[in-house]
Amino acid sequence: MEENKIRIAITHGDTNGIGYETIFKAFADPAILELCTPIIYGSPKVAAYHRKSLDMQANFAIISKAEDAKDNRLNMLTCFDEEVKVDIGVPTKVSYIAARKALDRALADHAAGLFDALVTSPMTNEVGPEDGTTATTPLQYIERASGNAGKGLVIHVNDSLRIASVTGDIPLGDALREIRKDLIVEKATVFFNSLRRDFRIPNPRIALLQVNLVAGPEEEEILKPAITELNNAGIGIYGPYPVDEFFSHYEHTLFDGTLAIYQSQAMTPLRMLAEEGRVMLTAGLPIVHTAPGFGPCFESAGLGTADESALRDAIYLAIDTFRYRKEHDEPLSNPLKKLYHEKRDESEKVRFSIPKKHEPHA
Repeated sequence: MEENKIRIAITHGDTNGIGYETIFKAFADPAILELCTPIIYGSPKVAAYHRKSLDMQANFAIISKAEDAKDNRLNMLTCFDEEVKVDIGVPTKVSYIAARKALDRALADHAAGLFDALVTSPMTNEVGPEDGTTATTPLQYIERASGNAGKGLVIHVNDSLRIASVTGDIPLGDALREIRKDLIVEKATVFFNSLRRDFRIPNPRIALLQVNLVAGPEEEEILKPAITELNNAGIGIYGPYPVDEFFSHYEHTLFDGTLAIYQSQAMTPLRMLAEEGRVMLTAGLPIVHTAPGFGPCFESAGLGTADESALRDAIYLAIDTFRYRKEHDEPLSNPLKKLYHEKRDESEKVRFSIPKKHEPHA
């Protein structure tokens, strides 16, 4: 796909939320079509329903497979033909299943190499899956589809902040029980590599937050040994820092990324510093995946007041990330061969011996 525009797949999300409204608004400006070829994974019937209820001017071309997507237009890929009851503003099993079908189709098409990056519109987790699985979020589905369960890391991004958490979106008590040195090392390594590969930061500096406001046994027995191990591996991570002082003194501006321990520790300062326009990037998986940093927003669905800026920023971030990964990976995939053979004595005795001083001649 190198000679063509970057193909961006965008799922429609929960069909009773603001997904279609933000998609239509984001592509109301034709300039975005100069940067990518969008493929909306959804339902033309549901899209038409939202367009009519919102009284919006939104044109799209209906396609049945990703290969038919054309440049300079909004391509609407039909993921299912059956009628879907739309109850705007209400999370239902039907709207959840519709969101999941779009995501399933997108993941299957990505495995077939039919697009370059994925942007997911919000889907509710208030209504669980009906097939007995525990996956309720796009991240969990993407991890499962790629065979990398638990390996993804969500990085929340704004102009002034990049922040991730060691543990995912789970209750605080469960998160505290999960904290281990090896898990911190694993997630910090993914974060570090993403900052280099996805954000083009050659030598990232990461701040690690404390578990407690006042340093306790977790800091001494888990966090500090993890920092030492990471530093020895060439990963620049510092701390641990108490969360209140770290953000109130704007110390986060001195680092390229901040690694929190648990989800709420990351989300609280994020909401204070970057409530609007924040987006999410998934690192550590073999797919470029971004998403706007808001939920389905059922309370404002159908009112025509939804802000599309976060979705637009997620699309821009997906484009940049795909390009940066390509630029980063291409030289490593075909390194230059050595043009000469270096002569050196591999003898440990010679390599580490200290030369004797020459005695002056009498």
